Amino acid sequence: MTAESTAPSGLIEPNAQNRYQVTRGDLPLSCPMPGMSLWNSHPKVYLPIEKTGTAKCPYCGADYSLVED
Repeated sequence: MTAESTAPSGLIEPNAQNRYQVTRGDLPLSCPMPGMSLWNSHPKVYLPIEKTGTAKCPYCGADYSLVED
């Protein structure tokens, strides 16, 4: 997963960006992702990205795109 802002604990800050790039190693894809801090986020939702290569979170609107490793 590619993200630029991080939370103080070293975790990625959820809902801080609108676009994330993920790889097959990140599947199954959920928002927030496992590497994100959860204290200020929404409930976890799994996003179907495998077929189209893109997904959008219905809670925060984050766009995810699947890239090759």
